[in-house]
Amino acid sequence: MQTVALIDYGSGNLPSADKALRKAAASLSTPTAVVVTDDPEVIARADRVVLPGVGAFAACMTALQARPGVIEAMGEAVTKRGAPFLGICVGMQLLATRGLEFGETAGLAWVGGDVKRMEIPEPTLKIPHMGWNGLDTVGNTPLFAGLNSGVHMYFTHSYVLVPERETDVAAWTEHGGAFAAAVVRGNIAGVQFHPEKSQGAGAKLLGNFLNWRP
Repeated sequence: MQTVALIDYGSGNLPSADKALRKAAASLSTPTAVVVTDDPEVIARADRVVLPGVGAFAACMTALQARPGVIEAMGEAVTKRGAPFLGICVGMQLLATRGLEFGETAGLAWVGGDVKRMEIPEPTLKIPHMGWNGLDTVGNTPLFAGLNSGVHMYFTHSYVLVPERETDVAAWTEHGGAFAAAVVRGNIAGVQFHPEKSQGAGAKLLGNFLNWRP
C-alpha cells in the first residue's frame, strides 16, 4: 500500500483536499492511504506528499515552520528520496525562493522564483482572481494526462509564482496577462488552482498525481 502524507499545518483547504484525495485514491488499482499528518516520521516515510494552502504566503510559511520537524521531513521524503510532491494554491507558492506579500518571506526554494501580486492592467478585471480559467498546458506532463489543453480549473488567489526558469512551467492561464498555473520540476509539482474544487477535471489531475512516477 502506498501512503500519501497530506500536510496538516492548519491550512483552510485541508478538509476539502483530504476528501478529494481519498475519493481519487478509491478509484486506483493500487491500494492508497491518505494520511492527514504533521508527524515528521510519517512524512519522511511517505510515498507521496501533498501540501495544501490558502491565505497569505507569510502566514502559511510561518505556520509550516511552527510544526517541529515538518519541513525537514518533507525534504527527506521529497528532495532526498524523490517522493512525488504536489503543492496546491499557496502550497505551490511556498515552493518559491521567496514571497513578496507583506514584506519578504523565504520559501522552500524547491522551485526558484518569487511570489508576486498579480498585475492587472484592465480595470474590468478584479483581484482576487476568483473563478474558472482554461489552461494552456505545456509538453506531455503526466499530471495532465487525459486532460485536453483548455481544460478549466477553479482559481482563487491574488498572488502568483513567477519561476526563474520558464521550463518549470507545466501550464499557463490568463487573468489580465499570462501566469503560471502549474509548475513541475523533477518529482516536484505545484498547481495554483484548486483541484479539490475543480470537479471532474480536478479529480482526474489528483488521480494522475497518485499514479505519477517521475
